[in-house]
Amino acid sequence: MPGRVVNFLDYLSTRWDNLLELAIEHAAVTVVAVLVATVVGVALGTATYNRPRSRQLVIATTSVFLTIPSLALFGLFINVFGIGTTSVVIALVMYSLLPIVANTVVGLREVDPAVVESAQGMGMSRGECLLRIELPLAWPVILTGMRVSTLITLGITAIGAYIQGPGLGNDIFAGVSRLSSPNALNLVLGGTLGVVVLAVLFDLFYVLLNSLTTSRGIR
Repeated sequence: MPGRVVNFLDYLSTRWDNLLELAIEHAAVTVVAVLVATVVGVALGTATYNRPRSRQLVIATTSVFLTIPSLALFGLFINVFGIGTTSVVIALVMYSLLPIVANTVVGLREVDPAVVESAQGMGMSRGECLLRIELPLAWPVILTGMRVSTLITLGITAIGAYIQGPGLGNDIFAGVSRLSSPNALNLVLGGTLGVVVLAVLFDLFYVLLNSLTTSRGIR
């Protein structure tokens, strides 16, 4: 393959194993980042949804994270966490927080207060009411936040290859760095196509998860 341009389909057939390995790495980093962001984001949203000042502060802070250029943030993290996966995951968690925090707040605030009062009237504590009534009712909205964060994270993970992070971005950056060489475009297209396929698969996963974990009455 080196030294001559090959058809893109031929390129995919010869590089399939490598692309699959990179795609698995890409998906794994995304899953870890979104799971950590979900734990942190739901905790922040739950702690602040009925406290206006704290809520505004948390949402403003997580909004600022999304305004930081990813290349700049990755560059800053190199000096603190080093090159590689750790810096990428921490940055991805930061970028993933806003949709999850915001949707947790919205979901919890949309719960009918009468339902909460009825549950407390039946003897439920505030914590029990939150875990057994409010969070389950807010779950579809929280899940939407996770879905948005996942799609955001998939794209930014590719940029993580800039600091030797794992994933399909390695092929994209390899192609971009040698655009005048044979098959450079195939490298870029292969990595990009892999990210698109992962986005479709994750989206389908969330559709399935929503149908399995949300009761018909609140869909």
